[in-house]
Amino acid sequence: MTDKQHQSFLSTTLEQAVILPVLVIEREEDAIPLAEALLAGGCNSVEVTLRSDAALAAMEKIATRLPELTLGAGTLLECEQFQQVKDAGARYALSPGTTKKLAQAAIDADFAYVPAATTPSEVLELRELGFKIQKLFPAGASGGIEMLKSLSSPISDVRFCPTGGVSTANVQDYLTQPNVICVGGSWLAPKELVAEKNWAAIAKIVQESYAAVR
Repeated sequence: MTDKQHQSFLSTTLEQAVILPVLVIEREEDAIPLAEALLAGGCNSVEVTLRSDAALAAMEKIATRLPELTLGAGTLLECEQFQQVKDAGARYALSPGTTKKLAQAAIDADFAYVPAATTPSEVLELRELGFKIQKLFPAGASGGIEMLKSLSSPISDVRFCPTGGVSTANVQDYLTQPNVICVGGSWLAPKELVAEKNWAAIAKIVQESYAAVR
């Protein structure tokens, strides 16, 4: 894919996602029932983070069994992880921060990538590399909605996926900002419900969350 094709893919995927569930899957066996619960609630894309030893295996299971769920990989911190998540079946990647090496690794791997920024200078550096869709992280701690408003006029062609500090209490406020393409949130799959394997409760949370914003 060309850079433009990657950006087009991300634009379509994240616009349709609206809310991107940020998942920490501790047990490989939870991957499919959790993904099925998210699908049942109306989710069409997820971010499985590399925060557990089971993450790559969980991605492989989801990619193989549920191809209708567009799989993203999150918390990429090392350059070699781009090829790892690509091999596991992920379609795109996200990071909590970005370095020049990480950005170049995504380009070298020919992989759709949502790099993260928290300042106007970081946003501009990533924009120069062709990344017009970025993650604002940690959104709440870096100014949240006020930061997005401040960025929207001078850097109007960059859109953001705010993550970190987004909740049911403010998700609608984030989504009404013109430079927000979607939001990332962990509230759709609470750790305690995953531990309890309460998939029905998770599906209900997802359904109610999407109903409130779509």
